[in-house]
Amino acid sequence: MDHEIRALALVCSLKPGPQASSSEVMARQVLDAMADHGVAGDTLRVADYDVKPGTAADMGEGDQWPQIRSRIYDADILVFATPTWVGHPSSVAQRVLERLDAELSETDDQGRPELFGKVAVVAVVGNEDGAHKIVADSFQALNDMGFTIPAGGATYWNSEAMNPVDYKDLDQTPEPVAATTATLGRNAAHLARVLGAQQYPAS
Repeated sequence: MDHEIRALALVCSLKPGPQASSSEVMARQVLDAMADHGVAGDTLRVADYDVKPGTAADMGEGDQWPQIRSRIYDADILVFATPTWVGHPSSVAQRVLERLDAELSETDDQGRPELFGKVAVVAVVGNEDGAHKIVADSFQALNDMGFTIPAGGATYWNSEAMNPVDYKDLDQTPEPVAATTATLGRNAAHLARVLGAQQYPAS
């Protein structure tokens, strides 16, 4: 029986739930695109958790990152969804990447980094430019930690310059965004199955 492919979307909005979030809307669209290819997924609003600053897997009393970390390990695909703030990913997104730094020292019984074999994709929304830079920085960080990035592994939307509109308030998803998200979902599901069937070589 084939392994069920699962995805987890970390929504790095500055807004805790249940406040409306454009990043959450896009993350759910990415999960919907993956669902078309047999992937089950959930979203997690990082701002709902007390994630302590630091670069360890567990920063001690009150730190809720270990709960999130466990769910990342349970998933085959990580959807890293962030808004754009002053041209950069949100501070919540940056903290997630800092906490993932701890995984660099975690290896399996064959010497591979524990995150080898997991897929990561990026989704960015914003009322200003910066999506390409955010995608590039996020790809580098996630890949360095052991995630594999599929072809077409990002989707994004920016509002028209000097005319801010929230993605969540659009009447419909622009066709180029929808097409890009569909490609992301298809390729991420494919890559996760490939890696699930044949892991990277042992160190």
